[in-house]
Amino acid sequence: MKLEESMKRLEVIASELDSGEKSLEECLKLYEEGVKLAKTCLDSLEQTKGKITEIKKSTNTEEDI
Repeated sequence: MKLEESMKRLEVIASELDSGEKSLEECLKLYEEGVKLAKTCLDSLEQTKGKITEIKKSTNTEEDI
């Protein structure tokens, strides 16, 4: 799943959890899915940051990200 798709799914999950219309069991499943998606998004962002840092170093344009 792409980062953008994961972020959209996280928004849907947050809305569903905020609605108060789900059972406790459904909320737990949504929460678990959300935690996994959040970790995936963070990992993806860290990888991207690392790639940007490498590119900057290789082109000698080191600046704070």
